[in-house]
Amino acid sequence: MKIGLIGFGSMGKTHSWCVNNLNYFYKDLPFSAEYSAVCTSKIESAKKAADFLGIGKYTVNEDDIINDPDIDIIDICTPNIYHYETLKKSISAGKHVYCEKPLCVNYGQAKEIAELVKGKNITTQMVFNNRFLPAIMKARELIDCKKLGRIISFRCEYLHSSAADPNKNAGWKQNKDICGAGTLFDLGSHAVDLIYYLCGDIVNVKGKSQIAYPIRKGADGASWQTNADEAFYMICETKDGAIGTIEASKVAVGANDDINLAVYGEKGSIRFSLIEPNWLYFYNSEAEGGSFGGERGFTRIECCGRYELPGGIFPSFKAPIGWLRGHLHSMYSFLNSCHLGKQASPSIDDGAKVQLVLEKAINSDNW
Repeated sequence: MKIGLIGFGSMGKTHSWCVNNLNYFYKDLPFSAEYSAVCTSKIESAKKAADFLGIGKYTVNEDDIINDPDIDIIDICTPNIYHYETLKKSISAGKHVYCEKPLCVNYGQAKEIAELVKGKNITTQMVFNNRFLPAIMKARELIDCKKLGRIISFRCEYLHSSAADPNKNAGWKQNKDICGAGTLFDLGSHAVDLIYYLCGDIVNVKGKSQIAYPIRKGADGASWQTNADEAFYMICETKDGAIGTIEASKVAVGANDDINLAVYGEKGSIRFSLIEPNWLYFYNSEAEGGSFGGERGFTRIECCGRYELPGGIFPSFKAPIGWLRGHLHSMYSFLNSCHLGKQASPSIDDGAKVQLVLEKAINSDNW
């Protein structure tokens, strides 16, 4: 499968690392994939990206890649405001699509894209990479097997400190004119997807944004008025009646890349921390009690790199997991779905559902 890469920032590098390393981590792959063209906004950076990837085709016009009959897949790694047009053209051209989050910058666009995909013989996937960590996959298994019973409540926070220094120049993810929203779209989309994946559709949401530093340095180093949320806080309800909170912040001093997740049910609970990704904590209320606590308490399940075959073979299923491994399994799942001619998960339709929650949160930010 030939992949055309649109954008070559940190996510473009991440995706290309995944494709280039699939054969190390997955045994006897029934497919092969490679990047064969790259597009960036400047010809100099496009050539540099092509040299880095070891490919000959590079351009500043994404149509050159989208309309190339030799390209099977479009990998979208551009800033948020550009997704919509690239998606429309790629889907209309019959290309498989692997798209970074969020899907678009508003639900109207996202809904249109989801409708456009219907009836097309193509595979699409959103890059919600945290779904593909063994601990999160184990959490989904426990929930599906009713080990938690009816879900009562949940908590999910995604915390960075990347905007905690007002003397640091703002990047494009902090500029509403480019990203559509701030931390809500960048980190909040991941948190919303995790709750959607584990707890079901979110039907009600009330949100509040926060700008901690109204004036900071802009991209050019000059004084700039912050125009996008630096943190966002939500209270949510699922269609099954579970109620919980979702928080996304880039002004959490001391945080690194911190997802802290908890789901509480009638019969059990789970806890997870992205900073300690090898473990899932599970509490079973049906365990035997007794003196000194009996056998009750949170059990630390050693998920590590325990993927089902053909994954988990390298370096070992016992080896510690990391951030890149979730991205790698996401890419494997997508490419394998393309190979099998089936829909992938999370699909563009899932991305549109997440977009709807994000928009409801923004629209409720009026108090």
